[in-house]
Amino acid sequence: MSKYIFVTGGVVSSVGKGITVASIGTILKSRQIAVSAQKLDPYLNVDPGTMSPYQHGEVFVTQDGAETDLDLGNYERFIDVELTTDSSVTSGQIYSSVITKERRGDFLGGTIQVVPHVTTEIKERFHHLAEKSKADVVIIEVGGTVGDIEGQPFLEAIRQMRNDVGRDNVLYVHVTLLPYLNSTQEVKTKPTQHSVNELRRIGIQPDIIVCRSDYPISEDIRDKISLFCDVEKKAVISLPTVSTIYEVPLVLEEAGLGQLIADKLKLKLNPRSSDLKHWKELVDLIKTPRQAVNIALVGKYVELKDAYFSVREALHHAVLHHGRDIKLNWVPSESLENGGDSSILRSAQGIVVPGGFGVRGIEGMVKAATYAREKGIPYLGLCLGMQVMVIEFARHVLGSDEPNSTEFDAKTRYPVIDLLPDQKDKKTKGGTMRLGNYPCQLVDGSRAARAYGQDLIQERHRHRYELNNQYRAQLEKGGMVFSGLSPDGRLVELCELADHPWMVSCQFHPEFGSRPGRPHPLFRDFIGVAKDILREGAQTSLPLSSQS
Repeated sequence: MSKYIFVTGGVVSSVGKGITVASIGTILKSRQIAVSAQKLDPYLNVDPGTMSPYQHGEVFVTQDGAETDLDLGNYERFIDVELTTDSSVTSGQIYSSVITKERRGDFLGGTIQVVPHVTTEIKERFHHLAEKSKADVVIIEVGGTVGDIEGQPFLEAIRQMRNDVGRDNVLYVHVTLLPYLNSTQEVKTKPTQHSVNELRRIGIQPDIIVCRSDYPISEDIRDKISLFCDVEKKAVISLPTVSTIYEVPLVLEEAGLGQLIADKLKLKLNPRSSDLKHWKELVDLIKTPRQAVNIALVGKYVELKDAYFSVREALHHAVLHHGRDIKLNWVPSESLENGGDSSILRSAQGIVVPGGFGVRGIEGMVKAATYAREKGIPYLGLCLGMQVMVIEFARHVLGSDEPNSTEFDAKTRYPVIDLLPDQKDKKTKGGTMRLGNYPCQLVDGSRAARAYGQDLIQERHRHRYELNNQYRAQLEKGGMVFSGLSPDGRLVELCELADHPWMVSCQFHPEFGSRPGRPHPLFRDFIGVAKDILREGAQTSLPLSSQS
């Protein structure tokens, strides 16, 4: 029987619940405990797939095609598991399911209520994941902040779980912020007290309180939280702000959280203690000063860096592999349009154009692709970034500014990018794109094949548009290599330029498969070439001759 850890957040949002869940998973896995994770999002959207990235950051795609919160990306990267649609639950899914059952007649004669019908539906999602994953421990994050009106059904459901499955099988962890007041130069505990009181009011007594702070937390502060929140002192865990998120598992382990969880849940542990040696080596490497690789990320949503969370992490994984650091320049693609200043690209040793939707900023991305092609700068295009590369190269080969995607210009004379055939009859937007893992056959001798070291790969997708096959012959004649195709040869998945140091693009999202210590092959090889490119401000000085 699986045991459950429920993680709630207090005081403010974005306090670090997701990283805490991922870190708890890392700590437990290091003790040979099988772990799975789940995110509960209280919003009424069925999933975040139709949201603007400015609303909710990156949309992370699971291997089975679920569009989910970016926290699932952190769960996968830290715990090194592949999650599924079962790991993402929203209020929209819950209410939709309950109403469908009511219309079908499952509750004939009954009055449908939040308790028990909605809460029972929520709890069924917990049990389904536990049964399907066979995990020893399922860690479940409740999105939002305690006190949010939309989150109340989820809190009521997790309250009921302790009686449903037994007290030894449920643990409540509350992640809270301890703000610092400059006027008094002290960390304040009152918001945490109020947050815990709100939990207790609805029947949840936290077993562990994880205290986030930008400043050290004294023993007196821990004593005070222990007293007022009725939690033993060893269960008041200090989590100060650290320089890298990958240090959090080490901080929590050192604070005793791993053993505390094992004791409270009565977990049967492997005789050997926690083994986080490789994790410590990773953090030591991150903290070691290294020469930086200068990368320009040209995107539509760069004002909110979380919109490209997995891309950023994949780049960090890749530079670590090569013993380098990264200087990441976030370039708004619109700033390159209409004669905009492209001088920021002069120092770039590599250019990344990530995914996105809509016409805004597209011409700026095309300009960045032109710069990369003409200057011989390594280029990595991701999803939309591949479509941009195709549009740019088609304009070059055809000698016209008209080649475009029908997404941006429905009447373009040269629709080199067009809707996938099976997308043309779609009437709704949510969950209808080409989503999740699809196979890709690589072409022998291509840069892509050398990067992967294998012929057939599986990668995660999220798109409606694809290279128009009517233009494949012309683009190939101009020097474009279609280095990855669907097994039936119908869809182009990867393309690259034959006479360029490294200009490779993919229709899928390789960033979702990158892991700390195991970078994705495309990111790894992109950085491998970029690190040796000399650009403005990067030239090494020559020694002066004694005779000069």
